[in-house]
Amino acid sequence: MREIDEPSESERRFRCPRTVDRLGEKETGDPMASKTTLNAKNLEALGAERLAQLLIEVSTGNAAAKRKLRLALAGAQSPREVAWEITKRLTSIARARSFITWKNRKALVTDLETQRRAIVEQIAPADLDEALALMWRFMALARPVFERCDDSSGTVIGIFHQACADLGRLAAKVRPDPKALADAVLDALQDNGYGQYDGLIGIMAPALGAEGLATLKSMAEELGRSSVPVPPKDQWRAVGWGTGGTTYEHEMRARGRTSTVAMALRNIADAQGDVDGFIAQYDPKTRKVPQIAAEIAQRLLAAGRAGEALGFLERAELGDGLRVPLAWQDIRLQTLEVLGRGEEAQAFRWDCFERTLSDSYLRAYLKRLPDFDDIEAEERAMAQVMAYPSLLHALQFFLDWPALDRAAEILLARHDEIDGDHYEYLAPAGEALSERHPLAATLVLRAMIDFTLTRSRAKRYRYAAEHVVSCARLARDIPDFGAFETHDAYVARLKEEHGRKFGFWSLTAA
Repeated sequence: MREIDEPSESERRFRCPRTVDRLGEKETGDPMASKTTLNAKNLEALGAERLAQLLIEVSTGNAAAKRKLRLALAGAQSPREVAWEITKRLTSIARARSFITWKNRKALVTDLETQRRAIVEQIAPADLDEALALMWRFMALARPVFERCDDSSGTVIGIFHQACADLGRLAAKVRPDPKALADAVLDALQDNGYGQYDGLIGIMAPALGAEGLATLKSMAEELGRSSVPVPPKDQWRAVGWGTGGTTYEHEMRARGRTSTVAMALRNIADAQGDVDGFIAQYDPKTRKVPQIAAEIAQRLLAAGRAGEALGFLERAELGDGLRVPLAWQDIRLQTLEVLGRGEEAQAFRWDCFERTLSDSYLRAYLKRLPDFDDIEAEERAMAQVMAYPSLLHALQFFLDWPALDRAAEILLARHDEIDGDHYEYLAPAGEALSERHPLAATLVLRAMIDFTLTRSRAKRYRYAAEHVVSCARLARDIPDFGAFETHDAYVARLKEEHGRKFGFWSLTAA
């Protein structure tokens, strides 16, 4: 039996093309049908009384819809009424204690977004000062919300980051007293346990201005010089244990303050364009960490101090060359080019390619070679990839380049190295190779099948069964298996070695 709204075959074949496609909810020209399309014009035709009745029906049992309607009603009265509604709701959210899991997180997200947008869209146009005050209050919800919320998806923090950006835009329009704003910013940074205020100084820099940034810097430095009160020893509260011994609450607060001050001073230096102030926040040893050296060099390069930038990069302690941060590599290349050391930059690009098999470095290298030299260099690069210790990384390079012939070649030559556990590499490889290189694709699929059955990974049985079917289909396009088992021989061996895995074989027969 077909669904009521599903057209019959004759209806599909003979219905007029200028009608409403009810399955797709799409208007295609029928004037009568267009009047039932959900849009503002058609709804207005229902009249205010009927619309009000429908809204009451729709919002019954829907708390989010009711809150939106209350905000709309308050907005019809005055911005002050809207502000009062928002204040009440923010207070209610802050006082709530029930834990929010991923299952009911959507309602919270909708609620928060409704309040944020109401502040920006309804309050701000009428009263910027009130909107700014409400947005600060909104941001203060972060701590009580995250204390009872599962935000593994990052959706909730995203709303607070958007609100933080709104805060900066509102403050830039209001232009509050720079000293008062600096005080509020520093207070906020000390309550940034969930990262809700990340980037606040840069966001607030236009509103703070030179005076506010200078004030904030003085306040941060004063905070750094102050000490966290140490309670009597019998009141020390342990919060952690490790190889270094017990960690106490006041020690954690002291470390947190030190970190906050250093971060604030770095961000202030960035906002002021003070490269030396940024560098000063790192001790000489920390400046040798490759990632930190890259950050320093990036700022020095932007300030026209390329020679100093290269000095910091060269003094970095790289350790294992295979794990050099990409940021360090990229800024070093930029610095060498600015300094006019193009040949050295080219040699470094090749070195980066050899270590990482990053196609971006190879493309950049080849782009800078004279005509015809690039062909020879590309061949040399392909040979380098073929001999790369990690088969999976080499395979991924050939797929990305793309060089499918090479990918097939390396799989056939090094088939005994294929690790069937890495389906994230192998599944795309099998798909990419199936049309032109069925034997190589088959070896990839067999590796995943063998791993699944040998390790009895029951959760992967369904995929392994699908791979067996794919292997059978590919076998028709393989004229000669060469040194490898034919499909029938391979399946026979699987049955001999794993015949008792009934869960798997039942899926292959389905």
